[in-house]
Amino acid sequence: MRAVATAKASAFDPLVAETALRGLAAPRKTLPPHLLYDPEGCRLFEAITTLPEYYVTRTELALLRQVGPELRARIGRGASVVEYGAGSATKAALLLSALEAPAAYVPLDIAEGAVKASAREIRARFPAVAVHPQVCDFNRRIALPPLPAPLLGFFPGSTIGNLDTEAALAFLGAVRASLGQGARFLVGVDLPKSPAVLIPAYDDAAGVTAAFNLNLLHRLNREAAADFDLARFSHQAVWNVAESRIEMHLRSDTAQSVSVAGETIHFSAGESIHTENSYKRAPEAFQAMARETGWRPEAVWQDPQGLFSLHLLAA
Repeated sequence: MRAVATAKASAFDPLVAETALRGLAAPRKTLPPHLLYDPEGCRLFEAITTLPEYYVTRTELALLRQVGPELRARIGRGASVVEYGAGSATKAALLLSALEAPAAYVPLDIAEGAVKASAREIRARFPAVAVHPQVCDFNRRIALPPLPAPLLGFFPGSTIGNLDTEAALAFLGAVRASLGQGARFLVGVDLPKSPAVLIPAYDDAAGVTAAFNLNLLHRLNREAAADFDLARFSHQAVWNVAESRIEMHLRSDTAQSVSVAGETIHFSAGESIHTENSYKRAPEAFQAMARETGWRPEAVWQDPQGLFSLHLLAA
């Protein structure tokens, strides 16, 4: 999961409608996770990050504080930080504070609101840092502005867990091509652990994650001319042990038909829409992926409970 902010949509969005229809017409209905992050989705995700069950954010923040001095020594003075999937600037600010005289910050995201929000906060907190916001699809190779070396890519929050192996390899390769030889890449990776810990993190007792997932149907009603009845759908979090991933689904509680952009979508009772994956990868598994895409694993840090890891890769 990741937090982003988008401009408030007020009318039909043909791209959202096209994306939704493509996924809902598939033999196994699915919707891309980026649709979860409209303004209300962003608000709900920020609430999720503070829940007692959701260990990811607080564990990663603690790790960043812990490894800050080592990162400062490894990266050197005057670094340019390129953040992939910029949303909340909290982690970027923590990283910039740890580095020695950082020179530049480049927030990247497909959501313009997320990029502007991160840029605004970093400019206010670090007036000496040059900020170059860029609205783009960060899963592709990106032409970065001229930046002072050394370059440090930053991909926190275990957002890479939203990508299956093929997509994660493509992403890692694209980042290496964009950052270039000599760059480093700091990546947050969630670790495999007991379902007793994982399931509550994605299906909390207060129902915030359920509201976050169901809000996707609200968005389709608003932006894709859909008529989902949210009372007839339920949030599901499933641990897929074979794939080492948490899956989020929206289950149709009854047989029903829904209109989306003028097209009728049929659901059988119990059929679900797969909305998000969160892969949990052991350090050796992630390092093997990094090597396959031309990165050299330089360091890995884990919290004492073995919940989360930070990887520093070198190009």
